[in-house]
Amino acid sequence: MEVPVIDISSLVNRSFKSEEVAARIGRACQEHGFFYIVGHGVDELLQQRLVDLSKKFFSLSLETKMKIKMLHGGIAWRGYFPCGEELTSGSPDMKEGIYFGEELDEENEFVKKNTPLHGKNLFPDNLPEFRSVVLNYMNSILQVGHAVLNGIALSLGLDENYFFHRYTKEPLQLFRIFNYPVKKMDTNLNLWGVGEHTDYGLLTILKQDNLGGLQVKAKSGWIDVPPIENSFVCNIGDMLDRMTGGLYKSTLHRVKCQTLADRLSFPFFFDPNFFVHVKKIDGIEQQNDDKNQRWDLESVHEFQGTYGQYLLKKVSKAFPQLKENVLV
Repeated sequence: MEVPVIDISSLVNRSFKSEEVAARIGRACQEHGFFYIVGHGVDELLQQRLVDLSKKFFSLSLETKMKIKMLHGGIAWRGYFPCGEELTSGSPDMKEGIYFGEELDEENEFVKKNTPLHGKNLFPDNLPEFRSVVLNYMNSILQVGHAVLNGIALSLGLDENYFFHRYTKEPLQLFRIFNYPVKKMDTNLNLWGVGEHTDYGLLTILKQDNLGGLQVKAKSGWIDVPPIENSFVCNIGDMLDRMTGGLYKSTLHRVKCQTLADRLSFPFFFDPNFFVHVKKIDGIEQQNDDKNQRWDLESVHEFQGTYGQYLLKKVSKAFPQLKENVLV
């Protein structure tokens, strides 16, 4: 079984063929929970500049990278973390990375209220172009996210702006740049670049480099999701699973440790507004709750509260030390 490749140019350009593409996305969401997208319109030169600058950053000394460590980002939860510091299901991931989000200054209403995951980003002083490239890339991917969600809405027989009006007019934008360093696999430890998990929000849009390593749990077992030139990998998150009553399921995935060369990965998490209550879409039948088969043994359907509360519960487990120091 292969993950489908879908040309979304009609969604990006809002052409008459959008219904056909939406139907393909709907089938992918039901059968895989993952799909590639091409025809997205994101500038290739911008993508390459992002890759080049990311390589430069991760080649810096640990001392230099730690000048923008996440603890300095405070409640905004932004900045750098070293390899092994982020946990999945209690086990350390074999990756280092930088956390980014929507760039918000001190006058923003959410920043004034000390809202977690809202605030300013941290950028290295010795890579002055990094800030503009990251923010321009995030803005480009944001537009892709809106287009794909329009397609998902159409696939469910909804108005194309269903998600925008209810959840994503002011979405929570979370962007990560990860570096998976080469590991010698002469160890008895069961180490992964990232352990198996589902994503928490609506939609993840991932740029891969040319090395691969991403795997998805299909009905037949784990399958590779190899890189395809100028494509992004999309997968649905827990909140879309919740909204569709389990019709579109958030799918388990993981990342293998690298044995040949360092691997770069660029996931953009396109999430509901931090303060919204995510509800099941009217008219969709509730499927059987699969919480006993989920990686975290927790139901995405039983949760009560805002999306922000759901997310903070999850990310606090990924960075327990940061939780103690920041979310007090």
